Amino acid sequence: MITSKPFGYTKSGHLVTAFEMRNSQGVTVRVLDLGCAIQSILLLDREGKETDVVLGYEDVASYEEGSCFYGAVVGRYANRIKGGHFFLEGKEYQLEKNSPNGTNHIHGVFAQKVFESKIEGEELVFHYLSPDGEEGYPGNLSLTVTYTLSEDGALTLEYEATTDETTVINLTNHCYFNLNGHDGSTVLGHHVWLNCIAYTEYSDTFAPTGRIIPVEGTPLDFRNEHQMERDWDSSYRQFRICTGFDHNMILDGKPGELKPVGTAYSEQSGICLRVFTTEPAIQFYSGNFIQFDNAPMGKYGIRYPKNGGLCMEAQHYPDSVNNPSFPSTVLHPGETYHQKTIYQLSCPKKQNAN
Repeated sequence: MITSKPFGYTKSGHLVTAFEMRNSQGVTVRVLDLGCAIQSILLLDREGKETDVVLGYEDVASYEEGSCFYGAVVGRYANRIKGGHFFLEGKEYQLEKNSPNGTNHIHGVFAQKVFESKIEGEELVFHYLSPDGEEGYPGNLSLTVTYTLSEDGALTLEYEATTDETTVINLTNHCYFNLNGHDGSTVLGHHVWLNCIAYTEYSDTFAPTGRIIPVEGTPLDFRNEHQMERDWDSSYRQFRICTGFDHNMILDGKPGELKPVGTAYSEQSGICLRVFTTEPAIQFYSGNFIQFDNAPMGKYGIRYPKNGGLCMEAQHYPDSVNNPSFPSTVLHPGETYHQKTIYQLSCPKKQNAN
């Protein structure tokens, strides 16, 4: 069941609509047509208490002002392009250097766009036409994002895009999860497993060096489930550069095939998140800079703390356009970009003693 209602107006006067998707198991997902943002996901914890497990804002103004991309589809290029600069088919392109340190291009403007939206049966469908030259990218890019919610709590995101000129594309959803709910806590106590065998190394400016490093023997090795805080005091240089986890993690499996990304589990609520994707990598992020968000307050009057949420952002590698050995992010006319990512939430009910 999908319903809709007004959420507010942007500074430019566009109406933002909130869509609610519900299943019979008590899961409710609210999505905005502003950036296709997942504004809330509600389900029952082990005690039967309704719990919102994603970070977000209460109003449109905060989504426009905020700098954390809560729940939004980001693009044209998720993650970083070094120096905002690349060559494509012999042409040179310079994008805005909009990363926090002012040295790279990151994410793009899709999170700030009001998408066309419609309900088609059990599907929520969004569309945006990114015009040629937007942010400096070539080609008119036609993007469709479709959300569905299953009876077993699986929220599926499918992306399709085409272009009329060769361009680059790397899309993801920037959803932050805190499976404890909105209690102002951090996620460092969450138990995490990741199906990731390596990561792309960073320079001091957060731009990829082009090197791929195995996770074995590093704090980034989550192939055996453990709490995120286990290696928090590690002196490992790549960990310290990011002041926590903020790394492009390479998945074990074939790109294009749906495969497990990982799981996160809260002992406090009993809620478990399972993620699957067709993408070759994820950005695993521990919310290291949430406390510097430009918006003053999150939902329920809570100012989210550092490490108040975690992200598993399915995507290609950062700066692939400048690293030929990385999986390509180039999209040609006549081709269709496709991605499927699934966030599945569940919680076993508390068993009463006889």
